[in-house]
This record gives sequence, C-alpha cells and structure tokens, in this order.
Amino acid sequence: MEQKLVITLAIFGVLLLPLSAYAAVYDVSQHGVQNGDITNALLKAWKLAVEAPTESKVLIPKGQWTLKQALLAGPNKAPIEFQVEGTVTAYSDPYDLPDKKGEWWIGMNYLHSLTVSGGGIFDGNGKVAWTKNDCHKNPQCTSKRLPYNLSFNFINNSLVKDITIKDSKYFQSNCISSNNVTFQRITISAPAESPNTDGIHIARSVNIKVLDSIIQTGDDCISFGDELKDVLVKNVRCGPGHGISIGSLGKTDHEKDVTGITIDNCTFINSDNGVRIKTWPSTPSTLKVTDIIFTNLIMQNVSNPVIIDQEYCPWNMCSLDKASLVQISKVKIDNIKGTSFTQDALIFSCSSSKPCQDVQIGDIDLMFSGDPKLGGATTKCQNIKYVTTGKQNPPLCVKTSAPKALPK
Repeated sequence: MEQKLVITLAIFGVLLLPLSAYAAVYDVSQHGVQNGDITNALLKAWKLAVEAPTESKVLIPKGQWTLKQALLAGPNKAPIEFQVEGTVTAYSDPYDLPDKKGEWWIGMNYLHSLTVSGGGIFDGNGKVAWTKNDCHKNPQCTSKRLPYNLSFNFINNSLVKDITIKDSKYFQSNCISSNNVTFQRITISAPAESPNTDGIHIARSVNIKVLDSIIQTGDDCISFGDELKDVLVKNVRCGPGHGISIGSLGKTDHEKDVTGITIDNCTFINSDNGVRIKTWPSTPSTLKVTDIIFTNLIMQNVSNPVIIDQEYCPWNMCSLDKASLVQISKVKIDNIKGTSFTQDALIFSCSSSKPCQDVQIGDIDLMFSGDPKLGGATTKCQNIKYVTTGKQNPPLCVKTSAPKALPK
C-alpha cells in the first residue's frame, strides 16, 4: 500500500518518501521537562540523536525554556539538526553551573554534519555577570571563567543559521579547532557597555565563513585568534562594538600563523573600531599574519576605521621595550568609504623589527565627522612598506611618524 501511495503521488509531480525515510525527531518537551527547565530533557534527546544511525533532529519547540548548562558532544553517527524554535534562557547566577570548569553554557564538541537552526533565541541572561567582570583592571580576574553562550569545538562540515544569540555572560560564541563551518543569518546582541561580549571568536580552524549577519556587542563583533586559514566574513553589520579584529596575537610563543582572512562587503555603525590587526610587543612570538583582505567596507561614524597596531598593550599589561616580532605581510585594503569619528582614519603602527610588508592600498574615501575646526581626516604611518592604486582620501602619509595612543 505504501509503495502504491508513492507511485500515485509521483504521477502528480510530488514524490512522497516512505515515513521510514524521514529523520527521527527528538522533541525535548517529550523527554521530562521540569518546571520549564529543559536541562535533563535536552541531554536525553541529544544522547538519542548522537547514537542514531540515520539523520535525526533535536527540537526545542516554541515557548519559554530555561537551561542550567548542557554539553552536547559527539561523535555522532549521522547528521544532526539542532532546531531551536523557542527562547532558551540561562540562569542569572554566573557561577551556578553543574560543570563549573566548563567555559560554556551550551557546548557543542566533536561533531560533524551538524546544523543549528530554527529561528530561536539563546539568551545568556548576563546582566548580573557583567557587574562581576573586572578584567579591565585585574589581570587575575575570575571573569575569564564566565561561560560563553554557545561554544563550538572540533566541529566539521557544519552550518549554524537563523538563530539569535544574546546577552552572554562572556563571549557570545566561539568556533575553535574546526573545519568547514558556516555561520549564516545570525543575530548577535548585547549592550555596548557589556564587557567581553565578543560576538564570535574564531581560532585554530580552517575554512570558516560568517555571512549575512548582524552583530551588536560590548567588545569585538568578530575576533580571530591564531592558527587560522581561509576565513571569509561577508555581508556582516557590526556596531556597536569594537569592530572586527585579527588578534590580539603574539602574546605567547606557541602561537601559529594566520593566513587568508577576507573581510568583504561589511558595514560598521558607531563602532569603536572598524577592521584591525593587533599584536603584542616584547614577546618572543614569531608567527606570521599574511594574505589579509579588507575590501568593500562602509564606515558610519566609526572610530579608527582601519588599524594595524603592533604595540597592542591594553591597560599597561606589558612592556613596550621591544618591538613585536610578528610579521604582517600581503595585506590588501580597498574600497573603504564613509565617515570616521576620529581624525586619524587610517593608522599603521607596524613593528620596527618586522615592518609590514607588501601592503596594497586601493580606493579610500573617509571623511572626518568630528569638529570641523580640527581639519579633515588624516593618516598615521610607522614602519610600513606599501603601494597604492586608485585614489586615497585622506592622502596617505608621506613619511613615517609616531602615531597617537591607540585604542585598547
């Protein structure tokens, strides 16, 4: 009978697969929700999905749910879709976690062929945690152990799309030691004054994409750590926040090279920075940063639209006695336009020991949006070897000069 039904519908141009061909759906609301808390239910559903021999789905249906903490780990036998349609909210106490050593609220580790989707919201409920964050003045701060909202580690061939991540207690999300992962149509939000709420931190990975997304945070919209290759950020709107940052890099001597990062067709609105590369001085690290492209970028009232800062030393936590040994080369900057809130629209503060090499600067059109009595937009250069094509406004520096104090 089932075969006859499939054949009949096929005649009308619709192929209906037998029910057995559909993915198993594990709805957390059917696995023991306790007063709206889905912690145990989610872990039960996830265990079934990971062990499933064929494609499966874990569903958080529409509604308001709370979650203490969850490590959703593999390895999985078959593709999994994590479909979140409702709003999942963390508890406010940042230290009331079942696994206090886990630097995540929801961790997803050792998975392949994963899709996270559904239009739902991951709410980290971070307001209480932000008041406890004193990392800006205390290098030994305990806030470094606050949980990320979503932490992706050792993920391969996967897609994260159509979700909202908000108000994390620390970084909103990260992607570490992963390969071929795309983030698409993601909305990330936290107040401008929320500390260390980086939108997405990416490191030690290959072939990562962030596409068609909106990121509003109290720190970097996107930050990149070391050991990265082939990353594309395209059609992203950033602001408020600290811009898109490669680094900081070179603080420790075991860091590895960064190559092939492209930032294309992005818009920055009222952000503290646009695009920047930042490395630490006075450290033995000798990694290389190469094949970087900043192109087709719009700046709207952005402080410091373009920066290379090889004297990055926030809150005087290092010495400036020795120049950075990180080599930056093969950088292309082209079609950058809009308005700069700071008079220095482009700052190139490269290392005296390892000057920036092979920097290509194309069309630049940045106007100073501050007090007109100060004059127009300017540029600052130090230890940079560059060539130009097209037209630059403001004109690039003719000779090297010491830049003003850079943002931390």
